[in-house]
Amino acid sequence: MTAADALASVLTGRQAPLGAVIGFAGPDGRELATGGLTRPGGELVSAHTVFDLASVTKVVTTCALHRLAVLGELSLTDPLSRYLPGTACAPETTLAELLWHRAGLWEWQPLYLADAGPRAALASLPLRYRPGQERHYSDLGFMLLGQVVAAVAGVRLAAAVRALVAEPLGLRSLGYGPITGDVAAGGHGDQVEQEMVRTGQPYPVLFAADGFGWRDQPTQGVANDGNAFHGFGGVSGHAGLFAHADDLLTLAQSLASPAAADLWGTDLRAQVFADGPDAGQAMGWRSQPWRHDGREVRLLWHPGFTGCAVGFVPDQELAMVMLTNRLFAEDPTDTASLWARVTDKMEPGRPAGEDANDGC
Repeated sequence: MTAADALASVLTGRQAPLGAVIGFAGPDGRELATGGLTRPGGELVSAHTVFDLASVTKVVTTCALHRLAVLGELSLTDPLSRYLPGTACAPETTLAELLWHRAGLWEWQPLYLADAGPRAALASLPLRYRPGQERHYSDLGFMLLGQVVAAVAGVRLAAAVRALVAEPLGLRSLGYGPITGDVAAGGHGDQVEQEMVRTGQPYPVLFAADGFGWRDQPTQGVANDGNAFHGFGGVSGHAGLFAHADDLLTLAQSLASPAAADLWGTDLRAQVFADGPDAGQAMGWRSQPWRHDGREVRLLWHPGFTGCAVGFVPDQELAMVMLTNRLFAEDPTDTASLWARVTDKMEPGRPAGEDANDGC
């Protein structure tokens, strides 16, 4: 298997993104393959092209919380209310339950349409499900977790992510927008969310969009996610980060390596990476079986709505990344299906990824 093989698979057919970067890293080194365009009529994608990570931001938020736990600034079993009093979550809801998507929160709402403003709406929106009962993937939970990171670190979220994650690993491209230079477009403005609000699909919408100024041009260098861009100034725990493939590989490989115990801790790595009450969901990471060199290993990974994904195998120093602008495909498919094309190069015949429309 080579990165070029995986790239060719991703860039084939009507569902092919306009451009992509595929990267693999292991004990013997790393490789990157690039192809296509950064935007319609744009430049060629390069190894240095920065992409809108969308919900891959969630695993960086997870990493920031993980680092704060290693530093003794919090415990992942602490109640959310210790750091953010007055939220809509049940009083006993823990940080771990938010990381497992078990807090009972709505999956998504366009908080930027709320008359009271997005922060007030986030704090007061009633729960949709019984807390602590089952997994319901939620953007709102990671908005709250991003606020926890900022509150505990004592600085704004962008500075906290830089200090806790980017700087210790030398990730120069990882950060919130706006981004200039070699950057891929993320999507067609607010087209997707505008349709979600209009139809109430896949979630009922609690706010009206009367007269809202929807973006109708491709988003490039600013968050495609509406809540991140319109509601939180481009900086949120659920979306808004940008990076290039090499930096994401460095982050993922550090998590995969037992030699990085000073960053991630031995016991905490085991705690974060273990599946919680729901199979396939670790703290902030999804998990799935994966075949490598003829044996089954456990892959932790996460997709992002714009067509990005990152994954790693704990204790194996194996990591991979897929960055695409999938929303510009002739017939766009979901990120998990594109990711399955990458992982299938090491596990032929595995069906496309689960939770393909899981709000990422």
